[in-house]
Amino acid sequence: MALGSLAPLSYQRTVALDLGDQSVPGRRQELLRLSAELVRQRGAGLEARIGLGDGLLVDGVRPRQLKEMDSFAGDVLDPAQSHGDVLVQCAASTAAGARSGMDQVVGSVPGWRVRWSIDGFRADNRAEGGRGLARNPFHFTEGLGNPGSEAETLDRVLVRADQGEPDWAVGGSYQVVRIIRLATELWDKDSVEEQERIVGRRRDGRWLDGAPAGEQPNYAADPAGKLTPLDSHVRLAVPDRRQSPPLVRRSYSYDRGDGDVGLVFSCFQRDLAQGFEAVQKRLEGEAMAKYLLTTGGGYFFVPPPGDEWIDAVV
Repeated sequence: MALGSLAPLSYQRTVALDLGDQSVPGRRQELLRLSAELVRQRGAGLEARIGLGDGLLVDGVRPRQLKEMDSFAGDVLDPAQSHGDVLVQCAASTAAGARSGMDQVVGSVPGWRVRWSIDGFRADNRAEGGRGLARNPFHFTEGLGNPGSEAETLDRVLVRADQGEPDWAVGGSYQVVRIIRLATELWDKDSVEEQERIVGRRRDGRWLDGAPAGEQPNYAADPAGKLTPLDSHVRLAVPDRRQSPPLVRRSYSYDRGDGDVGLVFSCFQRDLAQGFEAVQKRLEGEAMAKYLLTTGGGYFFVPPPGDEWIDAVV
């Protein structure tokens, strides 16, 4: 699966496409052409991947958890920014490189319609301890919860042969994309101390109980949440830091002007229910909720290397 390096490239373009009215053989031929162009872009130094929407795949051989993305508490999903037959992502070291790579990919299937698209960037993009870190629009470090090794990364994201998935899907990954608008003006009115209590970490990643970013906080010694509030983002998302959620984040910030600033949140997992959905349900009622508005995105399946998945296309 083309997840990319542990430290993602600094700029990304994400595009969701809807297929035309081609016959099934025609669709498969165009998907093969698009897949070949993605391989060519990776050979040119870009990170490039495809994700398959649930409506693209045949009943009976569709990954068993693939569906339209649910609307969770507080979401206001815009149909024009949600779902799609195919998701394509191209990342590069420059914004122009990401745009150019995507133009080449989309240009390989001229009959398809762009359903929605968004550009992203990673401020202060860097690698530390094997993790790709960046600064989000709330001024906090992103990526600290990811594993620090390729082996653990692949263990979290790749579908296994014993999961009851179609044979072709083994080695692929469930991808979640969420376009999350952030109320940065409201957020910046809070003190840094209050922001850190809402997140549950210091801006640099250190824990509120004094533990370094790379160690585990002692929530058991703080049952009432005096140090780390019980409704803080990180405490709800991962109540037991010894048991990290089985997913890997690959998020980018976005700025579309006129105050529309936020995250192109993206994560990969081998099991959608145990990964993103379990975390998202735990986050209901978090203190950060009033600063967030999810407006789009979708669920997709990133196929494993090769073209065996083409036979699953309807």
